[in-house]
Amino acid sequence: MIYQLKTQSPQATNTPSVLMIYTGGTLGMVFDRESKSLKAFDLKEILRNAPEMERLDFNLSILPFEKPFDSSNVTPEIWQQIARFITVEYDSFDAFVILHGTDTMAYTASALSFMLEGLNKPVILTGAQLPIGVARSDARENLITALEIAADRIQGKPVISEVAIYFNNRLLRGNRAKKSESSQFNAFDSENYPFLADVGITADYGFPYIKPHEENAELNPKFGMDKNVIILKLFPGICEKMIAKILKINGLKGVILETFGAGNAPTEDWFIDLLKEAIESGIYIYNVSQCTGGRVLQGHYETSRMLGEIGVISGSDITTEAAITKLMFLLGQELPREEIVEKLRQPLAGEMTV
Repeated sequence: MIYQLKTQSPQATNTPSVLMIYTGGTLGMVFDRESKSLKAFDLKEILRNAPEMERLDFNLSILPFEKPFDSSNVTPEIWQQIARFITVEYDSFDAFVILHGTDTMAYTASALSFMLEGLNKPVILTGAQLPIGVARSDARENLITALEIAADRIQGKPVISEVAIYFNNRLLRGNRAKKSESSQFNAFDSENYPFLADVGITADYGFPYIKPHEENAELNPKFGMDKNVIILKLFPGICEKMIAKILKINGLKGVILETFGAGNAPTEDWFIDLLKEAIESGIYIYNVSQCTGGRVLQGHYETSRMLGEIGVISGSDITTEAAITKLMFLLGQELPREEIVEKLRQPLAGEMTV
């Protein structure tokens, strides 16, 4: 059920309308004096904990999940549910803000960027490191600014027309972000792509890096996601029998191979042979660097040349979060193998540079 939190005067014209989707997470916690623990807030407490919302000059409604969840429990089914919420309400609202736990926020943002094909409105995820009911919480600033950015217009058009994450004075492209801090307020970074905005007294938008608004774009959501994938992180001493077991998991369709540096991996015959056998059996192997910044340059060093020769797909500068959700998404569309390989090599929603 959608609850209306704030409505502008009927005399106000062209007032933006924002739908806030509450999924759970640290932001939506308040301290319960009876149990002396944190609990999910009651909707009535939003304005009490963030009175600044009374001064927002746009219409605001909230759609809470029936059962809020910790973001560590997020699943592709939850991504599908969020995407369906947005699809159903797409024509009724000008923008969407998703309150989400920080631990898997980058995964959710990446998944939505692929599922919401043709998106031409803001979908901004935000959260907090401290609950909104705590005195020093970052929740109020993150929440208020995310809402203001979502409602921001230039000549009647939204400034942001893509999935983004707002956190600690930074707006980042959702499928370029990574959680990099668990104990500081600057929880997210985007090493391989500039910030979409730096926010101080005003929002300083990085317009060359923001997806342009497309006047006639139409939302074409695609909800299919295939969970038969795995992340395999290489490390010195990784052994043959372990990799062999992983690559022969029943039903496995895709592997995110987290390699060293610029896409480098062991050159032992057993390692190359196992990967080659997996690829020949139909498994997709997507090469992503373990480094926070930089990119995969398959073939630049001898230790990555063989990967390209046997059919390992280069992920360029994609994040692991975007890579795993992109692979799930493409497998969920049941496309021909050649098309999936080509789409893995190319950006679908600005998630990589080639």
